[in-house]
Amino acid sequence: MKELIAPTGRTRVVREPHRASHERAVIYGILDEGLVCHVGFRVEGQPYVIPTMFARVGEEIYFHGSAASRMLRNLSSGLPVCVTVTLVDGLVLARSVFNHSMNYRSVVALGTATLMDGPGEKLAALRAFTEKILPGRWEEARQPNEKELKATSILRLGLTEVSAKVRVGPVEDDAEDYALNVWAGVIPLRMVAGDPERDARCNASMAAPGYVERFGHTER
Repeated sequence: MKELIAPTGRTRVVREPHRASHERAVIYGILDEGLVCHVGFRVEGQPYVIPTMFARVGEEIYFHGSAASRMLRNLSSGLPVCVTVTLVDGLVLARSVFNHSMNYRSVVALGTATLMDGPGEKLAALRAFTEKILPGRWEEARQPNEKELKATSILRLGLTEVSAKVRVGPVEDDAEDYALNVWAGVIPLRMVAGDPERDARCNASMAAPGYVERFGHTER
């Protein structure tokens, strides 16, 4: 049986509701594949949206910010946020301009984010960020020192008010437009890693770690 995250009035998809998903596996899959989220919030009545690194850990997401960020002002009672993640899988070229679209997978999460204060919590979050991108990197690279931890702020948001929206498949044209002599179809899009580029000051005799070489030959 598919496990669902119960929709709320704020996460129920109104436009194109057939594309909505509240399946936990679908939502978690999109979050685990995405590398950047956008965090929307208000400070002194002004709206802001900031792109930042994030990672899902269990039923929460952690996202990163500078200790000097305006996002982190007045956090004593938490910060109401809207967090979005979008993956673009293809360009859908219809016979009419109006029916052009994209194949995509997206997640919207709402709630109150809270600051992670303890050094141990911050370390665990930074480890999750690092291992999400390159499993094995955390143990090899120098880990954060006390000064760096103090300069870093991590917020957590529970995934209790969240939904996904997904568009897959071919062109959907109006019936009368299928007779038009216009090319239509889908251009698939994938993010592909290039070959690793060695830092100029890195020991030239040092081979790239296996996880770096493997990453250079994968698609995300």
